[in-house]
Amino acid sequence: MPEVSELLAAYDAQVRDRVPEPLPTGVTVERDGPLLRFFGLAGRGFVVYRDLGGLDGAELDELIARQVEVFAERGERFEWKLHGHDLPADLPQRLRAAGFVPEETETIVIAPVGEIAVGEVRLPEGVSLREVTSRFDFERIAALEKAVWGDEDQQGWLVDMLESERSVDPEALTIVVAETDATVACAAWIRFERGTDFATLWGGATLPEWRRRGIYRATVAYRARLAAERGFRYLETDASDASRPILEGLGFTAVTTTTPYVWSPATIPAR
Repeated sequence: MPEVSELLAAYDAQVRDRVPEPLPTGVTVERDGPLLRFFGLAGRGFVVYRDLGGLDGAELDELIARQVEVFAERGERFEWKLHGHDLPADLPQRLRAAGFVPEETETIVIAPVGEIAVGEVRLPEGVSLREVTSRFDFERIAALEKAVWGDEDQQGWLVDMLESERSVDPEALTIVVAETDATVACAAWIRFERGTDFATLWGGATLPEWRRRGIYRATVAYRARLAAERGFRYLETDASDASRPILEGLGFTAVTTTTPYVWSPATIPAR
């Protein structure tokens, strides 16, 4: 197993500021110093970076303010994905001062593909895994996400995102559902980050009545096998507090944390 520092260095270098090629329809990217701004994600945007190049103080505040100005002009919310090892140390306070609101902190976990792909895909009786590609199934996934998280926006942006990514590069994204009869019990997807050592895991929400039956573990094992077949070296995911123990039990290692700092027109600070 590689050292945590080695895993983190590979993640920073290969994943954090990667730009997919081709981009989903309607998505554009702009560079602003060390940052990349992504637009066109169903009315949402985000900024990413490998590091901030030593920016601090007033220069950093100016960089943050420029991002707010750009998205404010568009009337769009956006996410600044802050990692636990990002510098400077007072970056969270500077983001809050600019009107950003932190969401739930998750843990970046990474595992060698070969260690996870050897696990069996075990499902409860009556549950099966199926790869899906249709908008109808994406709508079922969005309904699942809404039922689990209560996000009223899921039905729209998630469906559009999955459909757009699949349409421009179907080989870069595989989406699976665990279902029984007409019910989607769990949905998860894997992005194959072309040109890197990494395949990244997403989704995994499971209906409460189907939890603790091994379904999430089965989707991880299934996706790990897909990554192994394509020759990827590592699996990475942002783990919630609920999924982190499961993933660490499977062989994933925690390397840092990540917190979405979200700015929206409704959070403009009073002057």
